[in-house]
Amino acid sequence: MSRLTRRQALGAVTGAAAGMALVGVATASANSAPEKDRAAAPAGVKGPAPFDEVFQGRHIQGLPDHAHAAHAGHSTGFRVLVDGRELHVMQHGKSGWSSAINHYERFASPRDAARTAVTTLKGAAVVPFDPTA
Repeated sequence: MSRLTRRQALGAVTGAAAGMALVGVATASANSAPEKDRAAAPAGVKGPAPFDEVFQGRHIQGLPDHAHAAHAGHSTGFRVLVDGRELHVMQHGKSGWSSAINHYERFASPRDAARTAVTTLKGAAVVPFDPTA
């Protein structure tokens, strides 16, 4: 008969506590979007606020995309452009947004995802995302 040792119990409790702490940090990060990103969406339209700005010398835009809302079966209804080229963004429920450039990071808004992608690209052009490739 196998018995649980103190070391195994302590490891399980520590792992569970660390997991809960990570979930809390991720939730707090996703919920800390600046008010301008949340509140500026037009009345009756769900989703992030549109934006159009120059960041680190690159023109970034984010706008609702009702015409192309379904992209490879995934629907975000929001389009992000960097210098006129589409940056594929994904919404992960309430845990935030990510981009094809920074796929494993979560951001509070598509604007934050676009800004981080621009920083990561270091001047390189955005290559179009092809989900069938």
